[in-house]
Amino acid sequence: MAPPRAQPESTRGILAPASVDSAFRLGRHPVALDLAHALERHWTVAWDLRGRAPFTQEVLNHPNVNLSFEPHGAFVWGVGTTRTRHRLAGRGWVLGTRFRAGGFRRFVDFPVARLTDRTIPLAEAFGAAAADRLERAVRARETTAERIELVEAFLRERSDGPDARAAEVAAIVRLLLDDPSITRVDQLARRCHRSPRTLQRLFAEYVGVSPKWVVQRQRLHTAAERIADRPGIDLGRLAVDLGYFDQAHFGNEFKAVVGRTPADYAAACAAVAALAA
Repeated sequence: MAPPRAQPESTRGILAPASVDSAFRLGRHPVALDLAHALERHWTVAWDLRGRAPFTQEVLNHPNVNLSFEPHGAFVWGVGTTRTRHRLAGRGWVLGTRFRAGGFRRFVDFPVARLTDRTIPLAEAFGAAAADRLERAVRARETTAERIELVEAFLRERSDGPDARAAEVAAIVRLLLDDPSITRVDQLARRCHRSPRTLQRLFAEYVGVSPKWVVQRQRLHTAAERIADRPGIDLGRLAVDLGYFDQAHFGNEFKAVVGRTPADYAAACAAVAALAA
């Protein structure tokens, strides 16, 4: 079996992304066509820090549910509304599957909002026996391709095909991500010919966070990405470009989620990049 083709390695959402390659290897892998209605991609992280200090990576999460197989278990990750911290030590690997926004709802019998800011064992979502069989099988395989094949077979057995409502939600989220001019829910509602209340209900059921949250997170992802690319960027100009009322509002929102001011984050990115060079 040929190994899955790795996709270009996007670091969007990874804070201070210069750590990629210096502390761990990140891979992206395509999904089977018949599952593409629900899955966005598979991803892998591998590291070997033996003889080195543990490393903690911070991530600014996307509006997507993920499955993960990690050294200490298998999990379902709901959308995290704040940054998450992932500690890497010794040697290990993680295999993840990222669902399209709204795509996970098809596989469970509860609203996705129930998972927001939660990480649950795979068994809690799919039953202990099935989850245990899958986890054992994944860990027994040697290659990423074999592990992905098992995960996809597991999900395929639990899917009855595309969900029109989930597809609608995914398209709305895609619109938000692609059009930075949409900064308010009422704008989005007009574009989608839906009431704000209907959008709120759809997002709670399928995404787990509100449309407003997705708008805000998109702006912060863009801000963090631009700062990491150019730590000397004009932060006042950046705030204006992203549609903030002023630099103070931008700074307050950025610090509330990222944990440091834009200026402090820029300094941290510059320091990490210097170490990685």
